[in-house]
Amino acid sequence: MNPKTTVSISEARKRIFDIAEEVQKPNNHYTFTENGRPKVVLMSAEEFDSWRETMEVTREFPNLDKDIKEARKDYKSGNYITLDELLKKEGYILADKGKEKYGVQNRITKKSSKRPH
Repeated sequence: MNPKTTVSISEARKRIFDIAEEVQKPNNHYTFTENGRPKVVLMSAEEFDSWRETMEVTREFPNLDKDIKEARKDYKSGNYITLDELLKKEGYILADKGKEKYGVQNRITKKSSKRPH
């Protein structure tokens, strides 16, 4: 714990607006203590969202480093498919809209002939 950013909850209550401003700086957080023991950590909402996203990715892809190395190896060896190939495999067709291509699902939907009143 950093002594400069560790304060008692009572002290934090007195300085909450200043502390709230301080935690807006990147990588800055405060630890609030109760009876000398860490109780709560305050960080900016932006940093909190970043941490949550990182935790979610870590849960969903527990071997991310390994997966990245494998993907790089496959790419170097030419063992991959392009986005266009993947879209085609998944049932999408590409519509040529000038210079840019757009993915279009290969399903036709009927439009209702009835007009709203």
